Amino acid sequence: MKLKIVVVFMVMTSISFGQSADEIVKTSDDKLRGTSSYTELTIDIIRPKWSKEMKMKGWTRGSDHSVSVITSPAKEKGTVFLMREKEVWNYLLTLERTIKFPPSMMLQNWMGTDLTNDDLIKQSSLVTDYTKKIIGEEVKEGYPSWKIELTPKPNAAVVWGKIIIWIDKKEYMQMQTDYYDEDLFLVNQMVGSQVKTFDGKLLPSKLTVKPVDKPGQSTVITYNQWKFDMDIPDEYFTTNYMKRIH
Repeated sequence: MKLKIVVVFMVMTSISFGQSADEIVKTSDDKLRGTSSYTELTIDIIRPKWSKEMKMKGWTRGSDHSVSVITSPAKEKGTVFLMREKEVWNYLLTLERTIKFPPSMMLQNWMGTDLTNDDLIKQSSLVTDYTKKIIGEEVKEGYPSWKIELTPKPNAAVVWGKIIIWIDKKEYMQMQTDYYDEDLFLVNQMVGSQVKTFDGKLLPSKLTVKPVDKPGQSTVITYNQWKFDMDIPDEYFTTNYMKRIH
């Protein structure tokens, strides 16, 4: 009888607290992507002496296909970024030229923002390229959240030396992400806020990225539309279509 009680207790404990860090991150990642997605967003680049606004829209399918196009300002309008599996391409409308990104460009800042090309294109995957463990629990923006540490797997082609991410326990929203360099110094912090419902999913509508060593500097991403699980033609994710998608 005592053995049965112990077994039942162990099973119930497993059900209540048995989610692994891998499962939590995958559930959160799946929520952000869906089978496919469409977004319209505004990016504000804020500097101590100037600021700039960009608008863009993008499509994703699964974890390895995405394409996005800048819709304003006029100088960058029509610039397209394509990620297909491990290949990344950039189409420049002003030059009518398509360029393939070498791996060395992944660490460079994207379009003058505080995001790297890797952050925006998401070439490296939180799900597959990192080893994960829960290291604590904290409240972020009013949401009780798991604090999860991600370290690169051997030979993973990633930019960051370590990532710490806070994922809320109820809706699996990514409320904050801290990015560390190869020497494990904190470089960037990305904080989610202004939670809204997009296509039936609760998600932060605002992401604020701040480099920790540059006071007064930030990049703010605001999601204006976010739709999931629609049919997207295969041609959207081809280099030939980059010239037409704008």
